[in-house]
Amino acid sequence: MESKLSLEPSKRSKKLGLSGIREIFEKAQKIPDVIRLEFGEPDFDTPENIKLAAIRAINDGKTKYTSSSGLLELRNEIGSKLKRENRIDYDPKSEIVVTAGATSAINLAFLSIVDSGDEILVPDPGWATYSHAVNLVGAVPIPYALQESNGYKFDREEAEKLVTPKTRAILINTPSNPTGSIFTRKNVNEIAEFASHHDVFVMSDEVYEKFLYKDDANSGNEHVSIASLNEMKDRTVTINAFSKTYAMTGWRMGYAASSGPIAAAMSKINAAQSSCVSTIAQYAALEAVHGPQDSVGKMVSAFAKRREVLVKGLNEFPGFRCPLPHGAFYAFPNIQQTGFTSYDLAMKIIDEAHVAVVPGSSFGVQGEGYLRLAYANSIENIQVALTRIGKVLN
Repeated sequence: MESKLSLEPSKRSKKLGLSGIREIFEKAQKIPDVIRLEFGEPDFDTPENIKLAAIRAINDGKTKYTSSSGLLELRNEIGSKLKRENRIDYDPKSEIVVTAGATSAINLAFLSIVDSGDEILVPDPGWATYSHAVNLVGAVPIPYALQESNGYKFDREEAEKLVTPKTRAILINTPSNPTGSIFTRKNVNEIAEFASHHDVFVMSDEVYEKFLYKDDANSGNEHVSIASLNEMKDRTVTINAFSKTYAMTGWRMGYAASSGPIAAAMSKINAAQSSCVSTIAQYAALEAVHGPQDSVGKMVSAFAKRREVLVKGLNEFPGFRCPLPHGAFYAFPNIQQTGFTSYDLAMKIIDEAHVAVVPGSSFGVQGEGYLRLAYANSIENIQVALTRIGKVLN
């Protein structure tokens, strides 16, 4: 008797559940007057000079394939930016790969450095896509806890307990989604020492590097790229994107920078996967990184004001405690004293207040007892959202 072909999806795909963010997103689509505080997407439009660069590329017939590593002109500009701002000297010809956003960069990096059965340390709470990317390559995500009690800093003593002979890499994200915290220079040095001691790769997600805020408690906020530290460049994959910095989420433009062998592997896989990134979008990204940067400062300044309004309002709710985030554009209030689980409270808020927020449990076990709210929306909408939530909670 002939065996029948299974028409079920792959086991790999079944490991990828709908993230809490996407669940809220889909629910919000059905509510006409919903206020969106769940999605990590700037409400600013892509700057005009960037849009015009894309139009010029179309009109000039720049619509053909590029290298699977990306336009060399764009990689040159990215290399200059990394050297100037991040103090990392990458060779644009052999150590930088242009990708379809940071998500693609993460996937390509794991495909290039990880084999089935390897273990990857991922932040908890952390962006759900990290674990998805690890699972997709047949590896095992091992969460390392980030605690509110110590400002969500990397705890080497606790991380040491997670290391096994199968540990291949550690993924870090600073400034952080969802907590808005920043790893200090001292903390980044501790991670570098940890990685060197155990001879593992570091994947450094730095997409929120421009979103830093100053306040009286912490006026010295800075972004430190771990690859800039001594002897860390060759074991680090630096990941970044144009999505947040230039309000280009839908353009799907990002990049990864690493040692020559890893970058070459990423380029090969990129070629097999999609040939190359959209040429038109690459010319837009070229203008973004090479052109005026004033739009970035204006956006960050606006977000700083929104941050203060949102955090002040959250701290007035019974059972809420919200520290002032130092980076990214998320507030991560502790709601443990409300008596609700994060999922139940998020659903109550969207159903009754028509405000979309994300349950902290979407970001890992350590996220339970928290909500994530993005202040990538206008002050006016944030104020209305706070009023609505307040009525529901009271």
